[in-house]
Amino acid sequence: MKELSRRKFIVVSTLAAGFALAVLPISAQVITTDTRGLVAGEVKIPVQDGEIPAYRAMPATGEDFPLVLVVQEIFGVHEHIQDICRRFAKLGYCAVAPELFSRFGDVSQMSDIQEIISKVVSKVPDNQVMSDLDATVAWAEKSSKANINQLGITGFCWGGRIVWLYAAYNPKVKAGVAWYGRLVGQSSSLTPKHPIDIAPFLKAPVLGLYGGSDEYIPNNTVEQMRQALKRGRSGSEIILYPDTPHGFFADYRPTYRQQQAEDAWKRLQAWFQQHGVG
Repeated sequence: MKELSRRKFIVVSTLAAGFALAVLPISAQVITTDTRGLVAGEVKIPVQDGEIPAYRAMPATGEDFPLVLVVQEIFGVHEHIQDICRRFAKLGYCAVAPELFSRFGDVSQMSDIQEIISKVVSKVPDNQVMSDLDATVAWAEKSSKANINQLGITGFCWGGRIVWLYAAYNPKVKAGVAWYGRLVGQSSSLTPKHPIDIAPFLKAPVLGLYGGSDEYIPNNTVEQMRQALKRGRSGSEIILYPDTPHGFFADYRPTYRQQQAEDAWKRLQAWFQQHGVG
């Protein structure tokens, strides 16, 4: 992998206020978590070639918080991702969601999904994402009372794929939870490996949460991933919810499925507790 450029870059200076334009209108069933008892808001993460914005939420009192990295969908660190960080903070975690697209543009202001993919998402190198997540962990330990010996990661859609990769990349990760992240794909200079390629070599246990009616992630690729995981010893598992679409946890969208989302959130908490995150 090429070494990241040392040149300072101009980033999106602030996170999205509210929801990304591409996801409007917002569903009436959207969940809103308040900030009572929390320290929550935007922070800046020093990275190799500058700094990137992030959303951080943690309890207002105490210390030595288990750390959860929250990895965004293609819509960036908008209100839904920020709310998930607050949900974790209410459970006693320090949760940080770095804006991993910030070098390439503000996806929250783009109204067309294909524009987001072509102009931003398709240009983001995996090695840069790994480096930015490392920087986020280092920042959280120093600036957010986080205990990086209890490090977990979760992510959604685009971020679900990243969960698998980062769990294989960083030996400090105790456990991961990947929500409907792509499992197979073509290798390229920006995305040299996909989850199925690293599955047999995983050491950290990852829980995959997938929908049986996901139009973007065929069931046969989920089964391929299950078989690849069996060749390793990570103890990773995949739950496939029948008749459930992509984005079933996204309470701000029509794809939200309350029963499956609530079950999956309980499974996430149990998985992290079982594997030393919390």
